[in-house]
Order: sequence, then structure tokens, then C-alpha cells
Amino acid sequence: MKNDRTFQLQRPPIFHFVWIACCLALLFFSSLSTIASTNIAEAIAQSRALIQNDIAPKVPGLAVAVAIKGSLVWSEGFGYADLAAKTPVTTTTRFRIGSISKPLTAAGLALLIEKGEIDLDAPVQKYLPDFPHVEDRITIRQLAGHLSGIRNYKEKEAISNKTYPNLRAGLKIFADDPLIDPPGTKFSYSSYNWNVIGVVMEAVTKQDYLTYMQSNVLQPFGLTNTVPDHAHVADPHRSQFYECDPAGNPVIAPPLDVSYKWPSGGFLSTAIDLVKFGSAMVAPRVLKPETHQLLFTSQTNSLGEPTHYGVGWFVGKTTLYHDGDSVGGNAVLLILPSAHVVVALAANRGHSAISEENGVPKYSKMPARLAYDRNAAALHIAKFFDLS
Repeated sequence: MKNDRTFQLQRPPIFHFVWIACCLALLFFSSLSTIASTNIAEAIAQSRALIQNDIAPKVPGLAVAVAIKGSLVWSEGFGYADLAAKTPVTTTTRFRIGSISKPLTAAGLALLIEKGEIDLDAPVQKYLPDFPHVEDRITIRQLAGHLSGIRNYKEKEAISNKTYPNLRAGLKIFADDPLIDPPGTKFSYSSYNWNVIGVVMEAVTKQDYLTYMQSNVLQPFGLTNTVPDHAHVADPHRSQFYECDPAGNPVIAPPLDVSYKWPSGGFLSTAIDLVKFGSAMVAPRVLKPETHQLLFTSQTNSLGEPTHYGVGWFVGKTTLYHDGDSVGGNAVLLILPSAHVVVALAANRGHSAISEENGVPKYSKMPARLAYDRNAAALHIAKFFDLS
């Protein structure tokens, strides 16, 4: 017995070192966890105050979500998804995300590039032989970077309520119009670029765009609450959509049919789904790392000047982002790559005042008191959550 006790008391020094080290490590990581939790709580409080003071009073409803290193750390709804019914915004409320549809389409395009099925530097006619502007040689890369010279919306095209049988039919809106600049010479944002890309994707995959996106992007990325904005399909999770009248009072937005622009502005989503998608873009999961580099590298014009737009993403000095506007909705998805922080904001009000003349909707600038900078708000929130 004495020998046993002596053995127990005379353990090798290395045992004590390891035991002490383990205890210190446990205390250290416990302390870090407490600090991180405290910092996240502070970031939530700061972000909530920003939204409640600067944004929530100006819109019927909105949602926010934040992820760090792929983990959702905060999501919250503010205001109402439906004012008349007093239905609150929840984490499953779907909003019109407008041009954030472009990064989604870019992911689908990237998969086809990885497979060698689409060549970014090939002319459009390689995939769509009947597309005009043959002599101008518009490439897929130029379409993806808004360097094609194709015009953007004019008149009331962005608020169309016409149903198109397919994407290709929607190209007739603009395809035969003159280019506004020679391809490659000038960055000129146009949603129509991405509508052409959607039709190219259909030609390559031999299936319609929405079917391809469902199987190859929405499902693999786990975007279970991201769906096409079908004009005549009931959706209990879809927000009511609002604009405001000239006095600033909320009014229900006019009907909208996005069947001609699924790839550039046709999806509904939740703030949580958006940060889930953004997180997958920070840490490559579906796409290859080199493909992410392709998407997030600014293109250049013919003079070699950066456009600050890659393939479906705006490229800032420290951020990657895309925002979106639609009738009755606006949103932003922002990534802070250095800290692996992803922020999404989505609201159920557009950026116009609307009135009627002879029964026809007339759009004008909304009152300044209702304006807010969603991109700046998203960046502030991202910095609040930067724990690096």
C-alpha cells in the first residue's frame, strides 16, 4: 500500500506539466468563449439599435441575419410582413431580393465554367447563334461584368407585369437595340446582361433556367427558403410588397411579373438564406476555391482600369457585396472576407413614391425622410461583428 501511495505521489514531472497545461487551456478557451459571447451580444445590441433608429421606422418590415465563419449568430425580424393583417416579419419571411439574384445565377454559371461547358471568353453566338450584334463580339465575360454595352431598363420595363412564356422571349425587349458602348470599353450596369446569361445556361444544359438552378444551386447550397417570385402562385411566407405615396405613406405595390428576368432579379429569399449563401462563398463548399477567385476578381475595361465588379459581385476594397431593388422590395448581401462575416438585410418596400394618373401608376422620388443607405448599414453591422 505504501508503495502504491508513493507511486501515486511521485508521478513523472511530465504528467504534472500536461495536467497543468490542460487546465490552463481549458480556462483560456473558456475565457475566450465568454469574451466572444460578450462581444457578439454587444454587436447584436449595436446592430439592433442601428436598425431601430435608422431603418425600421422607414419601412413596413425588414429582416436581418449575420453569420460568422459559417455559423448563424443573429437573425431578427422588425415590423410587419403585412400591415393590414399585422403579420410580423419572422426569420422565414420571404422578400424580393432583386439583383441579388445575379450572384445566385453567377454560382450556377460558375459550375458550368468548372465543367468546361461554358467559356467565359467565347462570344454569345457560340451558344445562341441567333443573338444579334455578331460583329460586336460580346463575350460571356463581358455580359457577366456589365461590359457588354447592352442597355439597361428604359421607361417602365423594370415594373412590367407582362407574362413571358420563357426567358428567350424576354430577350426581344432589348436584344435588337443599338449598344450604348462598344463591348469592353465601359462598365455600364444592365440587368439584361444576366438575362442573356440565363438563356445561354439553358442552351448549354438543355433545361430551363429555374429547373437548373433548383437542382444545381438552391439545393446544393441549402437555400430551402429561396424560390422564384411567381406572380400568380400563392406563398404564405411571402411578404406583402409596398411602395409609398408622395406623402410617404405605405401603399401596396403594383403587381409585377418577373418571368422575363429570373436570372437578374427574379428570386424571393430570406435574410438567413442569403447569409447561408454568402457564407458558402467565403468558405468554398460547392464551388472550387479558384472559381471563387474568378467571381471575386474585378474585371477591367479595355484601358485596363478596374470596374470593381467581378462575375456577379461588386468588389470593394474590403468587402464583396450585391444589393437589389425591385417593386416592393430591396435587399443587400455583404461579405467581410477578412473576418468571415456575412450580413444580409431585406425589406418589403421599394425606393419610389407612387401615385396614379388616369389609373396608370406614376413613379417619382420618395420623400428624403424615408431614404436610408442599406449598404452602409450592412457594413456597419459587419464591422460590429468583426471579432478578428
